[in-house]
Amino acid sequence: MCGIAGQICRPEEQAERFLLVYRDMQKELSRRGPDQTGLYFDRSAALIHARLCVVDPDNGLQPMTLLYGGEEYTVVYNGELYNTDELRNELKTLGHEFKTRSDTEVLLHSYAEWGERCVERFNGIYAFAIWEKQGRRLFLARDRMGVKPLFYAQRRGTFIFASEIKALLKHPYIEPELDSEGLAQIMLLGPGRVPGSGVFRDIFELLPGECGFYYEDGRLELRRYWKIEDSPCTDSFEQAAEKVRYLVIDSITRQLSADVPVCTFLSGGLDSSIISAVADRYFSERGGRLKTVSVGYKDNEKYFKAGKFQPNSDPAYIELMNSYLSAENIYTVIDTPELVSALYSAVDARDLPGMADVDSSLLLFCKEIKKTATVALSGECADEIFGGYPWYRDPEIREREGFPWAQSTSWRKGFIRDGLLKGINPEEYVDYYYRKTVGESSILPGTAPLERRMKQMMNLNVNWFMQTLLDRKDRMSMYSSLEVRVPFCDHRIAEYLYTLPWEYKDHNGYEKGLLREAMRGLLPDEILWRKKSPYPKTHNPSYMKAVSEELRSVIGDRSAPVHEIVRPGSLEELLSSDRQTPWYGQLMTAPQTLAYFLQLNYWLKKYNIKLV
Repeated sequence: MCGIAGQICRPEEQAERFLLVYRDMQKELSRRGPDQTGLYFDRSAALIHARLCVVDPDNGLQPMTLLYGGEEYTVVYNGELYNTDELRNELKTLGHEFKTRSDTEVLLHSYAEWGERCVERFNGIYAFAIWEKQGRRLFLARDRMGVKPLFYAQRRGTFIFASEIKALLKHPYIEPELDSEGLAQIMLLGPGRVPGSGVFRDIFELLPGECGFYYEDGRLELRRYWKIEDSPCTDSFEQAAEKVRYLVIDSITRQLSADVPVCTFLSGGLDSSIISAVADRYFSERGGRLKTVSVGYKDNEKYFKAGKFQPNSDPAYIELMNSYLSAENIYTVIDTPELVSALYSAVDARDLPGMADVDSSLLLFCKEIKKTATVALSGECADEIFGGYPWYRDPEIREREGFPWAQSTSWRKGFIRDGLLKGINPEEYVDYYYRKTVGESSILPGTAPLERRMKQMMNLNVNWFMQTLLDRKDRMSMYSSLEVRVPFCDHRIAEYLYTLPWEYKDHNGYEKGLLREAMRGLLPDEILWRKKSPYPKTHNPSYMKAVSEELRSVIGDRSAPVHEIVRPGSLEELLSSDRQTPWYGQLMTAPQTLAYFLQLNYWLKKYNIKLV
């Protein structure tokens, strides 16, 4: 993966006068792309690149330029195309000639041949920008599922874009400001955020499946080229299982291609075990050996207590899966002090307060993985697409109005100082975005009530909860220059699963029952039928003690910027309360809520946020 950025100035402005600014922006993206850098100028246009070499290291340099059909196209690209070979072969039949093996060159030729419709042909994860020198316009696009980020701002008649917010903030035109809308997101929706918003004032993000043009005269025209659409299901359960097996294995296999070391995450759960089993077979057939990577926490077995959302711990299942594979396993153990310290590095990575230690543990884990591999495959997105979360399957939670992972607005609003929301009603604000998303769900006329609700739930999850997890995975991994691929996020899988009846997905009353049936024979039965267990987090009481002490220190510092936002006494109440209401999802309970406020305070201070 890579980091990209750029600016389109007013026609009369010379972009090159911002050269030092662009160097600073490029430096901010260096963790995403430590291997090579490049800059391109064309009067009012500048394109910036920082490359992480994964395929064809010697020939995939960016920005990359192509002369074709009387136009000069220059691209900066962050991503991977998983159907590169098919596209290259088709383009060759149309007369295109290639000088490299890189997917960047294939993407650029695809745009030269098919224009903005090229994105409809891509299978992959990507964010890219292409400048047309004669046409004086910039084409931008983001992948269908939103795996790769692309932020932008329009200031003083110019257009500025970047892979991460921190790069945008290096530009003198962009200030780190937080208005009432951004504050509402942080306090009422966080760590989730409104689709298309960068939380900071006037910073936006291309939506998943969105593309469009920015013209030198200042016009920005965006459109959605893809979203999940409903269609009639004519497949039997057996046919659906067969198709799911094909799609999942095909997606995993496509994503194992790289010219650098590849590994897989392995938690002993269903999703990561499927990926590891397919990858293990792939490597074995080619005379190689897969490496799997797993994470745990010091003394977790000692303090682990089974609960509704985490019925068992991972180590025994990791060991079982490792004995089944011919892979080498690398196991990382995280202790409380480093977990707490990394809370702040996780904010540096995300540019926003995040999922507390759920973020920081992944950041530490990715740092260790980078010692082994440059590419890793992970099991994110299966639960959103196959209906694995508790809120899909519990009828009471399922029918409750509102975002099922954040039923805490009345509690959250109590932390906010009076007057800061400037007329925003917390309940109405959250409800607006919930109902807007539900209302945008594609549902065929005559759909039964249960099926209608399940499609709404999938749309909510894909557009909100999954995006928070994809943000987490991208920022925490790229902070260590690690590319993480997510095979279950293949748009073909999402499209197909959306059309299937809930009884297929919930086959025999099992979460992700369809996926389990589809993968029979691929995994040991103990793994295949293991009850869902979420991403592992620490159960060590030392963590709760440590974040409590950190928060008390913040409370005692009257200059701490968090006091500008939180109501006096509210953090003391939080520390003294035994309230177990999740702040966000099943992983962010009491310790993570304390840590969220630590991250919030650090973010306000580190980024020098100004409330406006």
